[in-house]
Amino acid sequence: MTRRRPPRAVAAVLTTALVVTPLAACSGTSGEPSPAPSPAAGQGSPPTSSPASSSTPTSASPTPAPEATPGPQGTDDVLAGWTLEQKVGQLLMVGVSVSDPADVSAESVRDKHVGNVFLHGRSTAGVDATRELVARYTALVSRRSTHGTPLLVATDQEGGLVQVLRGPGFSEIPKATEQATWKPATLQQRAQGWGDELAAAGVNLNLAPVMDLVDGDDPADNPPIGYFGRSYGFTPTTVVRSANAFGAGQRAAGVEPVIKHFPGLGRVTENTDTEAEVTDDVTTRDDDAVRVFARGIEAGARYVMMSSAVYEKIDPDAPAAFSSVVVEDVLRGDLGFDGVVMTDDVSAAAQVQDRSPGERAVDAVDAGVDLVLVSADPSVAPAMADALVAKARKDPAFAARVDESARRVLAAKSDTLTPR
Repeated sequence: MTRRRPPRAVAAVLTTALVVTPLAACSGTSGEPSPAPSPAAGQGSPPTSSPASSSTPTSASPTPAPEATPGPQGTDDVLAGWTLEQKVGQLLMVGVSVSDPADVSAESVRDKHVGNVFLHGRSTAGVDATRELVARYTALVSRRSTHGTPLLVATDQEGGLVQVLRGPGFSEIPKATEQATWKPATLQQRAQGWGDELAAAGVNLNLAPVMDLVDGDDPADNPPIGYFGRSYGFTPTTVVRSANAFGAGQRAAGVEPVIKHFPGLGRVTENTDTEAEVTDDVTTRDDDAVRVFARGIEAGARYVMMSSAVYEKIDPDAPAAFSSVVVEDVLRGDLGFDGVVMTDDVSAAAQVQDRSPGERAVDAVDAGVDLVLVSADPSVAPAMADALVAKARKDPAFAARVDESARRVLAAKSDTLTPR
């Protein structure tokens, strides 16, 4: 069950010149759809818009970075010469609205060294306009701010209601329950085509496919997944078969898939984006809902997104994204996952509002998460960066935790962003 892959040399990323070629671009206001008034509404099309230029970032010189602390002479540590602020920046992914980008999104990349962006909202502007939007952010990357390390640029392109990017050059992707009716070879081929479209727009990370197991009597009783037809069928076999075919197609196009939402949102009765105290009182660490993710990892998944629900039978004391039991003991221990672990959006989700933005970032990283998603409300990204830096300055063990995740993110970037 354990997957061990030697990462390609990270030096290939760290020696990249100033990145001006678009690399890539998550979802609406909360990142996931919210339950509509009726099932019929759940089948409709979301509102659409086009990228705006009112908050176009510029490529002005970034705020000078704090002086770096050199690594040991002769070291091959990829973090040698990186400041704490720069390392922390690799652990954050800030939202960029595809319709009205906020100034704070560009400022986070330029001034807070944030090393990853997430295109969210809805756009019908097409591939060319998306590529131009992405280029404005990749142009902010500099050797001074992030050692020239390219951005991960992510979006949500699942299909159905969860499709951020539409318009010329983008296909209309059907919802996952329809995709699951196709033969795996057909789905893989079509997913590769959808991946080609994302790659052409500069997107290199897709927060899909959903691997949540919805196995209740009525899928509509599961607001975040089943209600919207986001699951690949309703048995472990169909979920694994179709989700892995989707992932393989995306990878063949040069876009890394992110399997989500570990250890599964298919059995909850509320949506973590819109409700607090969402709890799963069924799933155990040795459960079909967990084993489908194991099969996704065996098939080559390099990124896993955490759920923000609480799992009573695994760790009743914390949401999964803030639980070292779920992240370290189950995902990394039981399943042997050695790739990048990221949160679902923790900027605006109702489930995590009992913590300050800084506490959310610190608690996630402390639990073993590598990448904190700050998509729906990018205004809190600077506070999260500051909190991570402050915690690491006063806590050597946490500083080591930051280094561990920064190395993992850089290794994944070296692999993800190396041309195939």
